[in-house]
Amino acid sequence: MAATLNLIGAGHVGRALGRLFATHGCFQVQQVLTRSASSAQQAVAFIGAGSAAAAYEELRPAGVHVLAVGDDQIVAACAALARAVPLRDSIVFHCSGALASDCLQAARDQGALVASVHPIRSFADPAAVAAQFDGTFCGIEGDAGALAVLTPALQVIGAQPVPIDASAKTVYHAAAVFASNYLVTVLDAALRAYQAAGIPEPVARRMAQPLATESMANVFRLGAAAALSGPIARGDLATVARQQDAVERWDADTGALYRALVGPTVELARQKQRK
Repeated sequence: MAATLNLIGAGHVGRALGRLFATHGCFQVQQVLTRSASSAQQAVAFIGAGSAAAAYEELRPAGVHVLAVGDDQIVAACAALARAVPLRDSIVFHCSGALASDCLQAARDQGALVASVHPIRSFADPAAVAAQFDGTFCGIEGDAGALAVLTPALQVIGAQPVPIDASAKTVYHAAAVFASNYLVTVLDAALRAYQAAGIPEPVARRMAQPLATESMANVFRLGAAAALSGPIARGDLATVARQQDAVERWDADTGALYRALVGPTVELARQKQRK
């Protein structure tokens, strides 16, 4: 029989994982605990298994406990769980991309094995995520015994578990920020620069799209160094200096961003030349 699972926190991530684990029979969803009885009942209905719990004290022992709460609530939720439920030989894991599993020390002190499982995708629509989870990368780290159970369960629901260094968890999370959030910031600088040259914003977006799309495709196909083009890749640092001066005179903050990117791009160009 599959191990029982209690879900603490049932936002988009918790609901999607709960439905996936229940549907694929990896774990037997036992109880769901959220901030209110109504949201717990809604989560149970979405998952299609389990029952709602109104408080930590109502939770029964389980083989696995998932803390699908906000990052700022994980430590407190773990402590509350450790006070309320026997945890010896059970597994406790959280879903944060920014925090390592060592923040679950309260559970470890009670004899639990701990881990973190971070699905790398947007959970804006949990029903769509649950229906299309195949191929989703999950950064995992934690106690070997916990990962020995969680890794095959994740594979059953279609995930691709990727072990990460727990000591570099914050840098790992920053990677997603670079690949997503800061990419948007750089593209915004490009769009604003086009507009400063008199190009309407809708036209600027159409002009930037093929450049950005082809550059990203080349990075993922060839690697970053091989994909680099432009004046720095050609060694035309005089053009770079003129651009930097012009951008700084146009907008100081964008000029600082341009200046900050020159050094790393020069290093990429050196790597390209060595290959």
